[in-house]
Amino acid sequence: MKKLIKLLLSRLFIVGILIVLQIVWLLIVFMRLSNYSVIIRIAFMVLSILVALWIINKRDNPAYKLAWMLPILLLPLLGGLLYLFMGNKNPSRGMRRRLERSKARIWPLVHQDEHVIENMTKMNVNAAGQVKYLRRCGFPVYQNSTATYFATGEECYPVMLKELKAARHYIFMEYFIVADGVMWQGILDILKEKVREGLDVRFIYDDVGCVSLLPYHYYKEMEAAGIKCMAFNPFIPLFSFVMNNRDHRKILVIDGHTAFSGGINLADEYINRIERFGYWKDTAIMLRGEAVWNFTAMFLQTWNAFYPKADTDYSVYKPDVHIQKSYADGFIQPYGDSPLDEEIVGESTYLNIINQASRYVYIFTPYLIIDNEMMTALCLAAKRGVDVRIVTPGIPDKKMIFLLTQSYYEQLLENGVRIYEYTPGFIHAKCFVADDVIATVGTINLDFRSLYLHFECGVYMYRTKAVLDVKKDALDTIRVSREIMLADTRSGFFKGLFQAVLRVFAPLL
Repeated sequence: MKKLIKLLLSRLFIVGILIVLQIVWLLIVFMRLSNYSVIIRIAFMVLSILVALWIINKRDNPAYKLAWMLPILLLPLLGGLLYLFMGNKNPSRGMRRRLERSKARIWPLVHQDEHVIENMTKMNVNAAGQVKYLRRCGFPVYQNSTATYFATGEECYPVMLKELKAARHYIFMEYFIVADGVMWQGILDILKEKVREGLDVRFIYDDVGCVSLLPYHYYKEMEAAGIKCMAFNPFIPLFSFVMNNRDHRKILVIDGHTAFSGGINLADEYINRIERFGYWKDTAIMLRGEAVWNFTAMFLQTWNAFYPKADTDYSVYKPDVHIQKSYADGFIQPYGDSPLDEEIVGESTYLNIINQASRYVYIFTPYLIIDNEMMTALCLAAKRGVDVRIVTPGIPDKKMIFLLTQSYYEQLLENGVRIYEYTPGFIHAKCFVADDVIATVGTINLDFRSLYLHFECGVYMYRTKAVLDVKKDALDTIRVSREIMLADTRSGFFKGLFQAVLRVFAPLL
């Protein structure tokens, strides 16, 4: 009974009810208007035709177009109206304008050392091409940096605490999920201590990611403790896809010389202090050196776009201010992805890794909901003899999404891709590793939401020590996973039909 009362009084439940009421109200208004006169019905139908033409001519993913064309064809009167309310994947103009203004102030300070690209080009032309692509998207590559890979949250967490305690100037944190518990309290205690020491401590959390986990206006509690804080894209009961543009990034920057990223959020399941869906397998990366500047700039762009008091001097956060020594560990390139532009940075990076691989590509992903481009790349790589292996969860967190994930197995297996389900539990990691020289670790899932709707980030690495650590972790994980065979993909008529429907609407899920 207590759980039921808590659910009924929760912010998520109340907001959900308000959204449902909006939908019902819109449907009632629509039905009354369409029944009022033939002219209005014709107007709605013309609107749907115009919207359909607009969708066809947009520079958009074909799967996303198909997902909207079907409801417009089935509901010619209502479909166009639905698209106007829900179909725009891009953030509101206000969000776009603020972020672009902030970007114009900070990113001119992020420079590329051309000698680094020249050095990489001499070593590997194809890998240098990928680096040049990310540089064109605004993210320099660095040599004076090092990367440390963590195969589990339990490995990463004590190192995070140690580095936080060692902070002397500032701490910037940006996370999708924050939940009260051992992990968050351990970090929060240090943040409060650092505020008392006079450090500049800032925190961004995604309001939707934390909607059922943190109290309403939690940022006010943080501010009262001296921690500058804001909730990204506050969740309001608005029947609009603008609420879909979430900050899925995980960024921790300490004094400009150390940064953490990866799949790990700030909740106890990520360090297996509580059990959810079996053992929770996740990964993280720690950077030291000049490459941290990319993450600092990503954070500052978001912070200064929305926080009431913006910075006027960014020079105090540059890496050369607090870096005390040189590092040498291959090439490291932190990058971000945004729904603001037409560039699908996350997917393009994954596609380049797959297309350039000559021996193997090993992939961790919690969700496998892919478009035709990704399907084609994976299958072609396997057909040309590349050992392509994908690890997905053995115990899913969302059963319907897992059914959708499994619907892609058959085609991949038929073309030689090997698929494994992580037997101990749920795998939340997002990693690619290829040919012993290239890896990327980050926040970007293989699904439409991560690739097209969310703000994301990752770390591209070439010939760093961490690349082989990612490979070892992939092989160790595969050994405790169950390999899926083609016979395992056979499903009954109704399950197959349901999966087919899910595939059509996958871009909207």
